[in-house]
Amino acid sequence: MIKNKQVGTKLKVPAIRKNKTTVYHPTEKNKILREQIALWRETPTFISKSSRGNGKQPELISFRILVPEITDTTYLTHALYYYPAKFIPQVVRYCLTEYSRENSWVVDPFAGSATVGLEAMLCRRNAILLDLNPLLNHIVPLKMTIKQAELNKFDLAHLLDALRQSTLRFYPDWSNLAYWYPPEILDVLSRYWGWQKQLPPSTYALIIEAALVKVSKQFSYAEHKAPKLFKSKTKLAEMETKLGEDWKAQLDETLYSTAFDICARVQQLAPLIAHCQNQVVAYGGVDSSDFHFTVEDELDCVITSPPYLQAQEYIRTAKLDLYWLGHSEEEIKRLGKLEIPYRKADQIIETPTINSIKARLARIDLSNLLDAYFCYTLRALENTMKKLRKGGRACVFVGNPKVDGIEVETWRIVSEYFLDRGFAFEHVFEDRIKNRQLFGGRKNKNPDGMKSEFLVVLSKQKN
Repeated sequence: MIKNKQVGTKLKVPAIRKNKTTVYHPTEKNKILREQIALWRETPTFISKSSRGNGKQPELISFRILVPEITDTTYLTHALYYYPAKFIPQVVRYCLTEYSRENSWVVDPFAGSATVGLEAMLCRRNAILLDLNPLLNHIVPLKMTIKQAELNKFDLAHLLDALRQSTLRFYPDWSNLAYWYPPEILDVLSRYWGWQKQLPPSTYALIIEAALVKVSKQFSYAEHKAPKLFKSKTKLAEMETKLGEDWKAQLDETLYSTAFDICARVQQLAPLIAHCQNQVVAYGGVDSSDFHFTVEDELDCVITSPPYLQAQEYIRTAKLDLYWLGHSEEEIKRLGKLEIPYRKADQIIETPTINSIKARLARIDLSNLLDAYFCYTLRALENTMKKLRKGGRACVFVGNPKVDGIEVETWRIVSEYFLDRGFAFEHVFEDRIKNRQLFGGRKNKNPDGMKSEFLVVLSKQKN
């Protein structure tokens, strides 16, 4: 049995605000004040709270400061699965406490890694999660629905020991599988997955499944530190080094340490939601733009972060994971064709900002990309926002990428579109990006990254 020092890791859990007033320790007050002063000095154009709502211009804030009870974006079970461009929980928590009521329903049509679902449950709200990526259906059962976690690290270790002796085999339904693995590593992974697949449903089976997903990506030729499925020179060199070492021991160590960490996180979450009666309903592998809701209650809030304009290939990013999880090549190809870069707009969206940008674009392919992106993004938003109660809010968190050097003010386009459809503009908040992950050596449409993200808040004026 492999021993691991991470067993029993104690994780810090943020408090849940019962109202909009939070009491801080004096030292914490001073720290927050220093951060606010630093933010003020960094940007002289900071808009004060007294001017909130006076115009449709961004108000510079920091959600990490507004929601200080969350100090780690990966706390509890938020990071069990890798997912690019995750919705940070501070933004979600802010929207839930400001714009929804306890026991009400919220919806996220671009649910991704289910950040809205977990935060909704912690804040005693119900949530509907929709996403084209079927990975959502694997994330949710482990991330937020285990309310009784009578887990034992020694039982988990015993199961992992048995897994290492497996002679069973499982190979994903993928014609390109051998391209991504050295034969000796593929042989081991096929045995490990074969053993996991025969386990009866249990929390342990889910934990081992999530750990195997991570190991299967990390010990492949696929770059596991950046979005999209591709081979990088860095990863090829890393794998060559591994193959010259005791890679099997490294793989097993990663598997055990990952499983123990997941186990600790699930154990810590379980008592926080043990008596929670709220529901999180997830629909992965669906098109949010034409999904038909079955919930009878009107929604309190739409809280979502749509894919960025030039970073929407989440199916491609998750391919390796999805194949090991049992999805077929036919299914993945079908869903991949529904991602925005591969869909042609069947409706041309026009707003003053879109029209202005398109008039400046010389390339027809970029104009078509804009059409496709806003056609399906706004349709998915509209499909969910129509279920909002009167007075309900839509909180849409977006970035402003550049297309051919032209900044696309996504938040402004969203506002313009829905102002003509029974919604009123309330706020737009600008949150400076403090941490960004850019992968060197690749062509990037926004090489310096986006400097800020924006939360636009709209309220429904009529049913």
